[in-house]
Amino acid sequence: MHLCPNVQTDEDSLALPVIGLDAVAQRLRAAREDWRSGQARHAEYGEHGFPSRHALGRILDSLSAALFPIRLGPTELTLENEDAFVLAALGSALPLLVGQVRMELAYREAPLVEGEDTDTAAQRIVSGLANRLPEIRRLLDTDVEAAYQGDPAARSVDEVLLCYPCVTAVIHHRIAHELYLLGAPLVARMIAEIAHSRTGIDIHPGARIGESFFIDHGTGVVIGQTAIIGNRVRIYQAVTLGARRFDTDADGNLLKEEPRHPIIEDDVTIYAGATILGRITVGRGSVIGGNVWLTKPVPPHSNVRQHQPSVEIESGCPFE
Repeated sequence: MHLCPNVQTDEDSLALPVIGLDAVAQRLRAAREDWRSGQARHAEYGEHGFPSRHALGRILDSLSAALFPIRLGPTELTLENEDAFVLAALGSALPLLVGQVRMELAYREAPLVEGEDTDTAAQRIVSGLANRLPEIRRLLDTDVEAAYQGDPAARSVDEVLLCYPCVTAVIHHRIAHELYLLGAPLVARMIAEIAHSRTGIDIHPGARIGESFFIDHGTGVVIGQTAIIGNRVRIYQAVTLGARRFDTDADGNLLKEEPRHPIIEDDVTIYAGATILGRITVGRGSVIGGNVWLTKPVPPHSNVRQHQPSVEIESGCPFE
């Protein structure tokens, strides 16, 4: 017996109405061809496929587990078998990453080292990342320790690594940054956007970040491509390190790779909601207060606050 007699539940009710799907598919094909023509794409565009966010997400999970096997690996791991797990995780993840990088190189027809083909170039890039993993682990240890020391709510470094979105974002960033430098900027950007979707923290893989970096809470943080961040920097939620303007060439096209984001020197703290724009330097040891809008350089050991009008509180309450 149907509780709602006006609602059909048989399979026929789930069928799409007849709307001329062949015509829709043809119009979609025409739209794709118009776009490709407008972008001057050649006929073989995309024949090698594109890197996959889904695949890269799985690869990043495996690399994260290889970096921190006991905490981020499978529950059955022990100190006795973690080395075997790390070897297996790397042996699985890195060849898959080679395939993703190969697709990027073929897609954008990247210039190759003389004598290399795309397979060799992809293997070289991923081998370079593999060789950097021990240093990435060392840097991440400083980040985890900075988060633990900087947050009175943190009970252990294990809690920080397992729970804090900033650590997830920084793990992704430090891997993405190496791939960016090694010559796989598209894969690196996709990894950054995976971190963005997972944590709400948006760090371009081109940004240079020193050791002991801590983002408290983290939601809404934006760090631009050419930003440079020193050591022992602490940032709170909703901070933007952005560009103030976008330079163009004589034809009005945006200039790429131009330095346009801030330089944050060592031991700087930036509180929630601050916006720092342009290629300016915030001197070491400075404190930038919450909601500050900053477009001028700051000398070392400065304290920058947003000006607030005085607030008067009348005594008594008419509603008592």
